[in-house]
Amino acid sequence: MNNPNHGGGAGAGGQDYLDKAFNAGAKKFGGAQGQKIAANRGMSEKITDGMRKAYEKVTGKKVNPKYSN
Repeated sequence: MNNPNHGGGAGAGGQDYLDKAFNAGAKKFGGAQGQKIAANRGMSEKITDGMRKAYEKVTGKKVNPKYSN
């Protein structure tokens, strides 16, 4: 299925649900530092990639591609 609003991943310049949720939380609860992290795409990608790896290590399952690129 070709859905232009879904599935491009990081290569297409889009953010997945985990990235969007992380950025929203950083903006809301992170104060000035959270604003900087949410604005810096590279830093937030590193953090969410670490979160994905930790999830996969603990559970032994891959993150659902619907939520992760």
